[in-house]
Formats: sequence, C-alpha cells, structure tokens
Amino acid sequence: MKKNIALLAGGYSGEYVISIQTAETIEKNLDSSLYNVYKIIINKDEWYHDHVSKKISVDKNDFTLKIGGEKIKFDCVFIAIHGSPGEDGRIQGYLDMLHIPYSTCNSIVSALTFNKSYCNKVVKAFNVVNIANSEHLIKGEPYSMGAILDVLKLPVFVKPNESGSSLGVSKVKHVEELLPAIEKAFKEDNQVLIEEFIEGRELTIGVYKANGYLHALPATEIVSKNEFFDYEAKYTPGVTNEITPAKIDNKLKEQLESKAMYIYRHLNCRGIVRMDFILQRGSNKLFFLEVNTMPGQSENSIVPQQVRASGRTLKEFYGELLEDCLKNH
Repeated sequence: MKKNIALLAGGYSGEYVISIQTAETIEKNLDSSLYNVYKIIINKDEWYHDHVSKKISVDKNDFTLKIGGEKIKFDCVFIAIHGSPGEDGRIQGYLDMLHIPYSTCNSIVSALTFNKSYCNKVVKAFNVVNIANSEHLIKGEPYSMGAILDVLKLPVFVKPNESGSSLGVSKVKHVEELLPAIEKAFKEDNQVLIEEFIEGRELTIGVYKANGYLHALPATEIVSKNEFFDYEAKYTPGVTNEITPAKIDNKLKEQLESKAMYIYRHLNCRGIVRMDFILQRGSNKLFFLEVNTMPGQSENSIVPQQVRASGRTLKEFYGELLEDCLKNH
C-alpha cells in the first residue's frame, strides 16, 4: 500500500524561494509507485496544499488534509524548509506532539545546530576538530568594539547567529567596517556571531543514515570568485566553482569523513546533513564551520552533486531517507 508523504516547503525566512526549489527536486525524485506525495506550502499566513488549482488548508489540530471528502493522514513528513520553522526545531516539536515521523533531526538537535554559537561550543567540547575564535552578541545587550578587537584578530566574519544561505554575512578587514557589519547582521537576527577568518580551502560533506548505517557522501570543495561563499556565490551560476568530488588525498578524505560522522553521531543527527569545514592553509588543520540540517537540494545544489558523484540516483537516495524515517520513528 502506498504511503502518504507530506513534503513541507516555504517557511518564514529569506530562504523561502530556495526551499521551494529544494522541494521541487525532492518531489520529482520520489517514487510515485511507492508514495503519494502532497506538497504543503508553509508561510506566516497559512499552511496549504495546491490541489487542482485550489488551495486546501491543513488542519493544524492533527496535521491532515481533507480532499474530496477524504481525510488524508500522513505516514511521514519530508521537511524541505530552510530556516524557520523547518530547520530550527519548531516544526519538529509540533510533529513530535502529534506522533508523526519526519525526515530530519529532532527539535532539540535542530535548535542547537541552528544556533551557530551554541553548536560551536558543543562541537568544541568533542575535541575532534578545531573551532575558530569567536564572540557572540545579543541584541539589546551592550557590547564594545574595543573588547571585541581585544579578543579577535582581523579579518573576521560577522554573521547572523541563526540564519542560512549567508544572508546578512560580511567579511570585515578594517576596524571601521565592523560596526556596519554588526548592524547588517542584526537586521537578519537578534543574535550575531563574529568569527576570526581562517584562510584555507572550504570543504563540505554530506552525511546521512540509512539501512542502519552511517554514510558519508563524496566531499565538495567550494571555490568562490567572491570574497567568500555568500548568497550570490551560492545561487548565481558561474560565481562559484564547486568541485565534486573534491581533489583531496586519501588521508584528508578519511579525516574529513571520520570527523563529520563523529559529529553526526554525537549531535544525534538524523536524515541528511551537510557539514562545512576549512582546511587551514599552512597548518593543514581542519576547522569546523557549521552543520546544515536541511541543506539546499535544488537540482544543482551541493548535496545532489554529491549523491550523483557517489554513483547513486536521487530517487534511490530520497527513497532511502524516507524508508529510514518510516522504519525507525
């Protein structure tokens, strides 16, 4: 019997459009002979499913749809929302209360990994990878430029603490650029993270669990023509060269995979996550950047590139993720 799958897209953040593109890729690659897929758009005003050019609202009391007199209940929810409420743990908490399985990390893990500063502190305690020096600012709390510069050396990255797709991120090379960068980041979030710049190669790797085993996808090296891998570099063709698989030796490949899988296990992740690292020039030390618990998956995004480089099809990959969700939750 075919399973009913709710595919959630949209969200409340500036990543809404990217989420729609991710959901389109996933929907196109879910096996229609096994799953009835209902794409549900979530925004601040409504949750709805488009059915024959008619919007059908979700009953939030039990997360069901009523189509043609039939009440549709869901066997699993495939979350494709970047940012809030799909990546910060909010939708997961709601689904947990309704006892509906979903494809991503749980609410606690999602909330932790979405907060870059808190996640860095936890990963640092694992003592398996380096973390850049940083300062954490909270809107309304006083801060001092002098105190920040006493702790951190320029250049630094200033970024919203809870935001994706590099929205509101600045690279600061000169003292006079710091305050405008902080103000820019505060427009995106109530918390700001300031991190020392680590010069080196940017490497990112997908990790997921299926059939009871952890799997690491082939790593990607990101080479941006911009100052850093910002929103334009991520989503404008030709601005970034994404090399998949990354041209790295076996020793570094094994190190990257083992550290990423260690972090995945010890953060208690689920589903597909993508972890970003910097290989520091000169020292060859790996620095952890962040965990993306709902990485972008439009057709040419990094995770689909890595899946194809592994020799798998997206249909096989998404099928494995769904079956793991259905069996184990």
